[in-house]
Amino acid sequence: MATELAKYFLALVPQGQIQKEATAMKEELKLLFNLKYALKSPAHVTVKMPFNYNELKEERLISKMQNFLSLYPTFHLELKGFDRFGKRVIFIHVRPSAVLNQLQENLGKFCKLELKLNNELSDRAFHPHMTLAFKDIKPNKFESYWQHIKSKEFQATYAVEDLALLKRIGGRWEVIHRFILKG
Repeated sequence: MATELAKYFLALVPQGQIQKEATAMKEELKLLFNLKYALKSPAHVTVKMPFNYNELKEERLISKMQNFLSLYPTFHLELKGFDRFGKRVIFIHVRPSAVLNQLQENLGKFCKLELKLNNELSDRAFHPHMTLAFKDIKPNKFESYWQHIKSKEFQATYAVEDLALLKRIGGRWEVIHRFILKG
């Protein structure tokens, strides 16, 4: 049986109004500036960076994750305003959350021990955010993008009740499972 590696990641993927508003901002950036790469995934806050995993063991991955994540309580996150990583990424700012940081750290340890996944640098330097534009940003046009986004407002409280497993399917990231937090 051949190993079929697929790409996955774990994220907080809000539904409803927050998803609609964040997606509308991505659509607007596409319309005005042709920034479309961020539209390949739903608006989300990455908790475990993309990793390769044997697709034939996907059910095992889901089962192990469900057992681990069912121990975690629901919590709230506040999303407010915008920020950037240099001239590479524009995002909705996620207010610091001790609960989210602890979840991310414990998830990293779990993935390393139980799933034999590497801890990436970006896993260790966790900075929660909801990306609006990245890969196709042109540095010489960055100030135009940034001034446009800064003129907007974004504020929401997100009731985190699950963590989503996303899988790369046909060049897009799709939620394939939601792990309910019960704690």
